[in-house]
Amino acid sequence: MKKLDQLLRNNIRDLQPYSCARDEFKGEASIYMDANENPYNAPYNRYPDPQQWELKHKLSNLKNIPVENIFLGNGSDEAIDLLYRGFCEPRLDNVVAIEPTYGMYKVSASINDVEYRTVLLDDNFQFSSQSILDACDVNTKLVWLCSPNNPTGNNLDAKEILSLLNKFEGIVVVDEAYIDFAGVVSFSSYLNQYPNLVILQTLSKAWGSAAIRLGMAFASSEIVSVLNKIKYPYNVNLLTQEFALDVLNSFEKVHAWVEILLDERKKLIRMLEELPLIQHVFPTDANFVLVKVSDPNALYNYLVNQSIIVRNRNSVKLCNGCIRITVGTPNENAILIEELEKFGI
Repeated sequence: MKKLDQLLRNNIRDLQPYSCARDEFKGEASIYMDANENPYNAPYNRYPDPQQWELKHKLSNLKNIPVENIFLGNGSDEAIDLLYRGFCEPRLDNVVAIEPTYGMYKVSASINDVEYRTVLLDDNFQFSSQSILDACDVNTKLVWLCSPNNPTGNNLDAKEILSLLNKFEGIVVVDEAYIDFAGVVSFSSYLNQYPNLVILQTLSKAWGSAAIRLGMAFASSEIVSVLNKIKYPYNVNLLTQEFALDVLNSFEKVHAWVEILLDERKKLIRMLEELPLIQHVFPTDANFVLVKVSDPNALYNYLVNQSIIVRNRNSVKLCNGCIRITVGTPNENAILIEELEKFGI
């Protein structure tokens, strides 16, 4: 990996970050007269902890990751955007990503005016580290990998990810939004070995908390410091922090949800494979299934009319003829299969 100063944008390296009132004073006091807050309507009259220390300590214990290696944001999308803003010079630098994959990597590149290069996955939805490296040049700052990948659902080859980490001089981002369904160990276990590794996780999927918008980035303390330097001061509100703490204290319940969803995933795949209109069910390590059908547009519109919403991925590269189905409750899955049977008549 290049030295971090070589990867950082010059203006970010030289930036004097905004210092908010809760950064300057840390601790408890009886009277707060420093932040121009309304003294009434406690506790929501006060600005939240800008560094979310209580929440980070809870996550540190659960994930076995030091607090200084944790960044929290408004969904994983905030960390994605901050990585562009911190390391990619507009109209000069570029990033490389697999294709197909999560669409926000490309959208954020466009917003930040950064060239977005893609490497097409193979027929098994896998990549080689060499194909990624071949797409890179001296101005490539970031590589985006989503594992399990969205919309394909499969884990990426761990050996190829490690090969890339060893050979690429920039930052490798592994988005593990669906890791809790994947049956593999998180790449966060490699953080000590690879200072160029960033892991993204979220409370939106297995933790059942998409509405609170809490995303996590795990990285070296140096990279986390950059993200904290350029984030907005109070980026995670108090309500989100409080709710997240409650959810993280419900680990056993979340584990039970995951077990149910994994069991339902098996059942759903088995039922889908028995339907004549389903041409292929792709292997999945996530909480969704990618399936190939003869007429995805007609099927999607039919399901919408039955008040069932799936994702039409027909226009996505390598996903021609495909729809993506999120695993639901046993009752929701049964209703879906029933309507698919009707459509196939």
